[in-house]
Amino acid sequence: LKDHFIKKSQWIFGGDGWAYDIGFGGLDHVLASGEDINVLVLDTEVYSNTGGQSSKSTPAAAIAKFAAAGKKTKKKDLGMIAVSYGYIYVAQIALGADMNQAVKAIHEAESYPGPSLIIAYAPCINHGIKAGMGEASAEQKAAVECGYWCNWRYDPRLLDAGKNPFHLDSREPKGDFRKFLLGEVRYASLQKLFPQEAEALFEKTEKDARARRQSYVRMQKSFDLEMQEHQAAAEQR
Repeated sequence: LKDHFIKKSQWIFGGDGWAYDIGFGGLDHVLASGEDINVLVLDTEVYSNTGGQSSKSTPAAAIAKFAAAGKKTKKKDLGMIAVSYGYIYVAQIALGADMNQAVKAIHEAESYPGPSLIIAYAPCINHGIKAGMGEASAEQKAAVECGYWCNWRYDPRLLDAGKNPFHLDSREPKGDFRKFLLGEVRYASLQKLFPQEAEALFEKTEKDARARRQSYVRMQKSFDLEMQEHQAAAEQR
């Protein structure tokens, strides 16, 4: 009667403080194992459960404990580290920005017969959203529209099928990046406390976000070119 039983779904849930920092070694070990396991990381960009300390996921310019004058280094790209293995399904999602993309990524991760990692942008109380936590979904949408956060998916199965495994789901940014930053106390307070340093750090934050998106664009184009070359070679043969 085994055909009547539903396959067990194994998921690990955690925050960015665990996934990016103190638990990264364990997470990396599990993902690299090749086992059929799924991981969902709720990325609040700060140690939200233990007092709001800065983590490796915290972007430059954000104020947090141990980064009272704004974090000086850019956000760690956990997703790209996982993509480098080549056999891990990886996706970044923001539910309020694109629910269909989020559901699709979760479905693909579940169906993938190997390790999967989904990183979800998760606004939290430590962000100090001026519109209030009730507008968290709208904040996610604004983050994606201005290019602060990117939604994308990497499915190794497509590579085996001769298709581009990387898909950048977020459209070209059109929102006001600076307006988004100043809509959260973690950034706006830097402008009040350290006005001279704030401008340079805000510019760095935007530059880092733009560079991160461009790396995704280059990856998508690179895979497109590679697939075209393989197809051309196959036709010649």
